[in-house]
Amino acid sequence: MNTSLNITYLTHSKIDKTKWDSCIQSSGNGLIYAFSFYLDIMSKNWDALVLNDYDAVFPLPWNKKFGIYYNYQPFITAQLGIFSKSISNEIVNSFIQAIPAKFKYIDLSLNNKNIEGCPAGFTTCRNNFILDLNCSYAFLYSKYSENIQRNIKKAKQQGCIIEKDIDVEKIISLASLQMKKNNHQSKENIRRFRKVYNYLQKRNMTSTYAVLSSEKKILASCVFFLSNKRAYYILVGNHPEGKSTGASHALIDAFIKENASKELLLDFEGSDITSLAQFYKGFGAKNETYPAVKINRLPFYIKWLKSN
Repeated sequence: MNTSLNITYLTHSKIDKTKWDSCIQSSGNGLIYAFSFYLDIMSKNWDALVLNDYDAVFPLPWNKKFGIYYNYQPFITAQLGIFSKSISNEIVNSFIQAIPAKFKYIDLSLNNKNIEGCPAGFTTCRNNFILDLNCSYAFLYSKYSENIQRNIKKAKQQGCIIEKDIDVEKIISLASLQMKKNNHQSKENIRRFRKVYNYLQKRNMTSTYAVLSSEKKILASCVFFLSNKRAYYILVGNHPEGKSTGASHALIDAFIKENASKELLLDFEGSDITSLAQFYKGFGAKNETYPAVKINRLPFYIKWLKSN
C-alpha cells in the first residue's frame, strides 16, 4: 500500500468490477481497453492498483515466465495506465511507484492523460492519431491531403464498392495473413479477439466495413469498436492488391462520411511507423501522444539475457 495517497494493490479476485467500470465510465480519459470485460478477455491475468474507493484505478496485466512475474501490454490494447476524473503528476508518479515489487519487468503503455508524472529515464512517448468527427462531411473532406483525396477518387474510378456489416471472419482471415507475414500471428490472440468482438457485437458496439473490387474481391476491410463516443480502428485486413487502388483511403472516408457531425472521435490507434502516421494525418487527424513505461527490476544476469 502507498500510504501517502492510499493506493492499494488488489489481486484480480478482490477487484469490485462494478466500481471499477463506474470509474472508467466516469473518467475523463476512459478508454474501452480499461473496462473489466475487455481486460478479462484480452489479458492472461490482471490485477490492479486502486486509489481510495475507486477514485482512480490502474490495471496491471501480468504473466509469469520461468517463475518471474512481469507486466505486459495485451494484444489490441493500445493504452492503459491511470484512469480518474482528476489526474495529477503526483497521482501518476505515486501509482507507478506503487507497482508491487513482485513484478520484475514492467512494459506498459499508459494513456494521454498520464504523460506528466511518469519517471524520467523509463518513459518514451508514442503516437496516436485521433479525428473529431463532430463537423460536416464537407468540412472534414476539405482537410484531407491531396494524396488522400486523389486515392479516394482512384478507388471510385476503378469501380470499388463500399460494403458494411461484412462477416468478421473475412476480416480476421486477411488480418491473420498480415500478422503471419510480420511474425505477429498467434492463435491465442485471434481467439481472444473473436471473444471480445462477440461480446461487443451483441451490444451493438461494433461496425465492420470492406471495400470490394468490381469483381467483388475484398481489397480493404476493418473492424471498428464503439465505446464512450469513440470509434477504434481496431483490426485491419487488407489484400495486397488493394495498395494500388486507394481501397484503404476509400474505406476510412466511408466511415467518416457516415459518422460526420456526430459527437464521435475516430481513434486510429497509432502509429509510430512513419508511413502509417502520414496516412492518418492525411485525413486531418491530430497526434495525441501517450507514454510507454519500461522498468527493469530483473537481476543483472537476467537483464543481460533480456537485452540480448
